[in-house]
Amino acid sequence: MNQGDLSNQQWEKLKPLLPPLKPRTGKPNHDHRQVVNGILWILRTGAPWRDLPERYGKWQSVATRFYRWQKAQIWPSLLESLQGSADQQGKIDWEVPDRRWQCDSCPSTCCRRKKRRPSLRKTRSFPWWF
Repeated sequence: MNQGDLSNQQWEKLKPLLPPLKPRTGKPNHDHRQVVNGILWILRTGAPWRDLPERYGKWQSVATRFYRWQKAQIWPSLLESLQGSADQQGKIDWEVPDRRWQCDSCPSTCCRRKKRRPSLRKTRSFPWWF
């Protein structure tokens, strides 16, 4: 297991939520765990599919499975199931703090600055008296 890959505990939670390994038609899929770890590697690094390390399988297979599951709405159902179980265990706090009045504590990059009026010199043509 490499750094960033799913642990055994994480995999046991995720495994029953995935589609069956052997599809109704065609040849059996590659191991779901290897493919999911490859997808997580792509998401974590932001690399293109072609740069996927060989330990995760062929990049074409991993990319195809990702897009097939996306089309079949597997990812939203996974998120919903995992959030639901974590919520039942009390591991999610759904309270969102009201941050409208806390601009003094946040960095300047998250607050909008006031727009300045344009300079008269830039808006008027030459000569200025026309």
